[in-house]
Amino acid sequence: MDRAPGLSVRLKLTLSYAGFLMLAGALLLAAVWIFLLRYVPDRAMLINPDDRPTGVFPIRSVLLEVFAPRAAAVMAFLLIFGLLGGWILAGRMLAPLTRIKDATRTAADGSLSHRIRLQGRNDEFRELADAFDAMLARLEAHVAEQRRFAANASHELRTPLAVSKSLLDVARADPRHDTGELVERLHAVNSRAIDLTEALLLVSRAEQRSFTREPVDLSLMVEEATETLLPLAEKHGVTLETRGDITPATGSPALLQQLTTNLVHNAIVHNLPDQGTVWITTGVRPEAAVLTVENTGEILTPALASTLTEPFQRGTERVRTDHAGVGLGLAIVKTITHAHDGTLTLTPRSAGGIRITVELPVAPAGTDA
Repeated sequence: MDRAPGLSVRLKLTLSYAGFLMLAGALLLAAVWIFLLRYVPDRAMLINPDDRPTGVFPIRSVLLEVFAPRAAAVMAFLLIFGLLGGWILAGRMLAPLTRIKDATRTAADGSLSHRIRLQGRNDEFRELADAFDAMLARLEAHVAEQRRFAANASHELRTPLAVSKSLLDVARADPRHDTGELVERLHAVNSRAIDLTEALLLVSRAEQRSFTREPVDLSLMVEEATETLLPLAEKHGVTLETRGDITPATGSPALLQQLTTNLVHNAIVHNLPDQGTVWITTGVRPEAAVLTVENTGEILTPALASTLTEPFQRGTERVRTDHAGVGLGLAIVKTITHAHDGTLTLTPRSAGGIRITVELPVAPAGTDA
């Protein structure tokens, strides 16, 4: 936005300091003059050595002639001293603000690694600089994460496209090739590309928080997710166990349903080869609605568990099968959780598998899901 040019803050502070000093000097001189007027007589009688009066001396008029030029000189000195001293003091006071301004311009030019790191005792400028450094750190991490995400997404999307191109090249080179097999393979590759694209769009929608918050019941979403994924669980030989009471929360019903489905799907697919179990629990804690999904499986280290929410990150059993997904299941869960101002916690189980806990803001009392 275009703005009209104006005085600098340093000049404004300088004029303020000088003006205040001039006002204080004027008040002091006025107080001295009032004191003189009150306690010094207007005239005095002159007396010779013989104690005889010889005339009248006008004291106040003489004092005024002597006081006025000296008072003017004092005021001129205060004006010069106030301007010079105010300019120096204002420069020292605004030095941290100059560093913050330079850091802002550096960040605007694309360099997010620069930090102010303002030294000294804690004051308003130090708090502002620390807040700006923290903002730059978060912004730098977010940009780096977005770049990694874009690179990974491009790589994941390039794979099915490359496979499709290879299949079509083979079919064009060999017209007698079985078209039925080609169609089936192209259908599978295309379906995976569509699933990946839809997952990317879902992540983008959740990150933008372009949804309306409504009262929801997480226990009902768990029921719907388990009913939908029950055939998959039976195919993998996994037992689903659910428990919990009504769990009111607030958010997007569609996104929270996707979150619940992804968690249950992840727990089923990445489980023991046979006789695995998934425990799904809902409950309410003070100021939080809690959804916990726990499963059996391979033993995971805390370091590996902390990376499973990264896009396209797969654990030891995250192989590409017909239900392996696109590597965005837990990344979508993380994005949806953060978009709802919630927290996501991944904890490896000592016996194998993982426990995933989602805490969301609880719905206000009196709302109906």
